Amino acid sequence: MAHLPAPSAAARSVFGDELGAAERYAELLAGPGIAHGHLGPREVQRLWDRHLVNSAVVTDLLPTGATVVDVGSGAGLPGLPMAIRRVDLSVILLEPMQRRTLFLEQAVGELDLAGRVQVVRGRADDEPVRALLSGQQWVTARAVAPLERLIRWCLPLLAPGGRLLALKGSRAADEVDRFREGAPRDLRDAVADIDVATLAAEDGAHGSADVTTVVRVVRSARSQARRRRTG
Repeated sequence: MAHLPAPSAAARSVFGDELGAAERYAELLAGPGIAHGHLGPREVQRLWDRHLVNSAVVTDLLPTGATVVDVGSGAGLPGLPMAIRRVDLSVILLEPMQRRTLFLEQAVGELDLAGRVQVVRGRADDEPVRALLSGQQWVTARAVAPLERLIRWCLPLLAPGGRLLALKGSRAADEVDRFREGAPRDLRDAVADIDVATLAAEDGAHGSADVTTVVRVVRSARSQARRRRTG
């Protein structure tokens, strides 16, 4: 296993009583996760704040008892840090690659999360996946696709009024502007609201740690109502 740094001050603050579970997950990422190519070796030194804390703080946007579908979960980011931090959440990890789903199943088992975290193999735009998972109130995605494509994939999983929380980088506002100005009309009509939120973990010593940027997308009921009228 690559040398794993001790949890950062921000990680200790964010995970609190669940820090032990977060450490076990970090060890999985730095061990089997690196060995099987789910995470690059260079990421180990910045694993805590860049990946675990960055993912976990998204739970600040979720209500108590929410169910979340994490699209393109990969090595479990952001879904597993969210589930570790918030024991009231139910999380569905949606991932198309078998080798990654095997890792996710291993992580769920070793972290004792099987009662509220489920692994589903598939893509958001697969019809069987949409049949299984449609009607969700919350969907997350991190580093999956450009915003317009991600919205088209994920909106069918959401109920009217449901929200996609897309973790993005520093150019998130530019992606939102491009969506508003250039996305096809049918896709823009399917979005009731879209904005950018920034979240930061307090590290207890130096103020805020790295900022997490989230594009929040709300599915409109308008397109569904139109289909009912014309169907």
